Amino acid sequence: MSTTEQRVAIVTGGARGIGAATAVRLAEEGRAVAVIDLDEAACKDTVEKITAAGGKALAVGCDVSDAGQVEAAVTRIAEELGAPVILVNNAGVLRDNLLFKMAESDWDTVMNVHLKGAFLMTRACQKYMVDAKFGRVVNLSSSSALGNRGQVNYATAKAGLQGFTKTLAKELGKFGVTANAVAPGFIVTEMTAATAARVGMGFEDFQAAAATQIPVQRVGRPEDIANAIAFFAGDAAGFVSGQVMYVAGGPLN
Repeated sequence: MSTTEQRVAIVTGGARGIGAATAVRLAEEGRAVAVIDLDEAACKDTVEKITAAGGKALAVGCDVSDAGQVEAAVTRIAEELGAPVILVNNAGVLRDNLLFKMAESDWDTVMNVHLKGAFLMTRACQKYMVDAKFGRVVNLSSSSALGNRGQVNYATAKAGLQGFTKTLAKELGKFGVTANAVAPGFIVTEMTAATAARVGMGFEDFQAAAATQIPVQRVGRPEDIANAIAFFAGDAAGFVSGQVMYVAGGPLN
């Protein structure tokens, strides 16, 4: 077994959508995967899919915006699976609204999960990466980082993750740790279904309308994002750091 096959990965928000697809993808490459979500029981399907295919996975319940829970979760993962040297900060929530309607709690919730969560998880994992002289941090940004009506909180958080990524790359590079971000465009997930509901469209119609604006003429699937994340998490990406890859079916103007 190669060292790559023995590496331990953590995927936050791994119970469904992009997180679940990423956990499965990394497991297919031989990683042992810790699947983190707010509700540990919600990770069951992802873990069972991995183990049924012969992989190794662990479900972990954790609020990534809570420092104590993060430290406990990462310690448990290190003890049960091994030192985590691949981290995918995917956990996220939506609290969409126009600025004048947005509650302070809507702002705080989105910032806490996306930005504080990524900070806490990376801080807890980086010591294992530094010790191993190998590490991969992949943060989930979004095309919304470029600005999106009704998402002032989400757009700000996703733009912030790009600055976070570039700074990690500068601080941790000398220890063999890379940091990159993947910024999805329109991906079929529960989140985009919620957006469709917010604007009063059926989800199928919402997808069809979105596809007409995408050069490849289709919407994205979670597996499209998982493939990009898997590249950044692999050995072949060792000279790629501090980058933001937009995975959106074409250029974004």
